Amino acid sequence: MVTTFQLDSAGVQRLGEHRSMREASAALPEGAYTTFRTYGGNRLLRLDQHIRRLEESVALMGRPAHLDSLAVRRGLSHALRATGYPESRLRLTFAPPALFISIESFTPYPPALYETGVWCVTVPLHRQNPQAKSTTFIASATQAYDALPAGAHEGLMVGEDGAILEGLSSNFFAVLPHREEGDSLALHTEDARVLAGVTRAIVLELARALIPVSYRAATLDALGEMRECFITSVSREVLPVVKIDQQVIGDGRPGPITRALMQRFREMVEREAEALA
Repeated sequence: MVTTFQLDSAGVQRLGEHRSMREASAALPEGAYTTFRTYGGNRLLRLDQHIRRLEESVALMGRPAHLDSLAVRRGLSHALRATGYPESRLRLTFAPPALFISIESFTPYPPALYETGVWCVTVPLHRQNPQAKSTTFIASATQAYDALPAGAHEGLMVGEDGAILEGLSSNFFAVLPHREEGDSLALHTEDARVLAGVTRAIVLELARALIPVSYRAATLDALGEMRECFITSVSREVLPVVKIDQQVIGDGRPGPITRALMQRFREMVEREAEALA
């Protein structure tokens, strides 16, 4: 069950409940959104980056507006206390001047997925405005998810040039041979045509200490050359991908770069996740 609150100058008002985040978002005005989770009940990771991302998105949508960070924190604290889940997934929807908080109980993905990796399939879909995280894309993503074959974890959007851009609700990374440096490896991810996710930014910070990073997208014709792949999102953190369409990636198991980033991400959460006052 998803509970939605509205935050305005008068405080926090409880609006109602829906069966899913998708339904909750569909009931709200069109705007920008960002999603994040709690750690330990009320600790959040890089909330200020999520707030700035909302402001950047509405500006790109032609509706520039500012959010009061302190008021947002107070609203989130109220929502967490009112629902009382052990862990929560939250979505902020900013339809200036209104801000909405949708919250549901959150259970992390099972450890087995991180141990064995997941299967992804490519889908013929892309964002019209990839730098703005608009709620208008949610309906298209929902339809694409409903059409995925049984057993597929995520749909990967592909550009007209064959570039693997991002997942329906994730960012995509591939480890490929570094063409300029012989047998060394580089981490490839598309930059200009994808959402600049907060989790993506964290992973790029961590990756630069491990491996050269290339902002050229991995392409479908390079699937056989990929040594490792993974997707990132707030809910998934760093999740290994071991098969795309019918192509097994590497040796079909999560690779050493992916595993190192999974561990470093979890260590970073322990250091940086901050409790709401």
